[in-house]
Amino acid sequence: MGASGASPLEVLAQKAGREFPHLFAARKRTASGLAARSQRLQGLSHSPDASVVLMGSWGRAEVTAGSDDDFMLLVHGVERDAVEPSVAAVGGVLDSSPGTQGIFGVPVFSDRLVHDIGLDQDDNSNLTRRMLFLLESAPVTGAEAYRAVREEILDRYVDDSVKAYRPPRFLLNDVVRYWRTICVDFAGKEHESPKKWGLRNAKLRTSRKILFAGGLLPALECFRFDLGEIRDYLEGQLDLVPTDRIAQCFLVHNAVEPGARTFGAYDEFIGRMNDKEFREDLGKVDRDNCANSSAFADVQRIGHELQDGLLALLYETRTLPQVVRDYAIF
Repeated sequence: MGASGASPLEVLAQKAGREFPHLFAARKRTASGLAARSQRLQGLSHSPDASVVLMGSWGRAEVTAGSDDDFMLLVHGVERDAVEPSVAAVGGVLDSSPGTQGIFGVPVFSDRLVHDIGLDQDDNSNLTRRMLFLLESAPVTGAEAYRAVREEILDRYVDDSVKAYRPPRFLLNDVVRYWRTICVDFAGKEHESPKKWGLRNAKLRTSRKILFAGGLLPALECFRFDLGEIRDYLEGQLDLVPTDRIAQCFLVHNAVEPGARTFGAYDEFIGRMNDKEFREDLGKVDRDNCANSSAFADVQRIGHELQDGLLALLYETRTLPQVVRDYAIF
């Protein structure tokens, strides 16, 4: 938060003389929805080491009318059979079911998230859960367990290999690995079925890119800190939603105009995704008919504008381009 208590995105909006009404409205919707779900879930019996965590748009504070209740039943510890509440009990309380790919809606034990990083045991599901937990999640119950798991994951990344005034390569490489996995999985899902191609493509150009930037930028920004400050800086960044992490980076590097372009485009996207008709139009788009879709044309334009602003931050500011050159490519 800024000195006035304003969030980084609010400060950027003020400095740019811009309004991001859809993003700020989504934050209010998210806060209200999280409070309501927390109250309902408190009625379930909880193991002391369990936390119900909402993911995706809930963790980004970007809830729209079409958002699902993608949840993780997180357990701080090793795998076991009995956990309260059960996945079924949580699903019975929330408003909509999570996705069907097995990433959400199953018990997730911190032992795997923390210790199974890299090599064969770090499969696609484990990587996805760890990155989404770190970068776009919000606890609705069991905040203490949630915090303990996040601290252990950060301790794993910020190990003895970290050096002062340099990005932590272990974390940086895993964030980049996850982004590349998202991109490859997009192609894999299209090969399996063209269903939802338009929505997936739209999210890849926008919200998935915001997720990536919300992890990439804090990792790169560690070049500004001494060894004893890096861990606290990263923890503070993860207390922010991704759009605030990104906005703060634009502010630090005096890149207000590119920041306004980035969030102006993203604000339009969030507004469009809150429109049922627009979502339905995107849902009908596939690779074969996308050239005839005005909704998809809008997504392409928005995606280009968002990316242009982020690229200006990475390659046209005074100090970040050298860090990107030294650490983000090879």
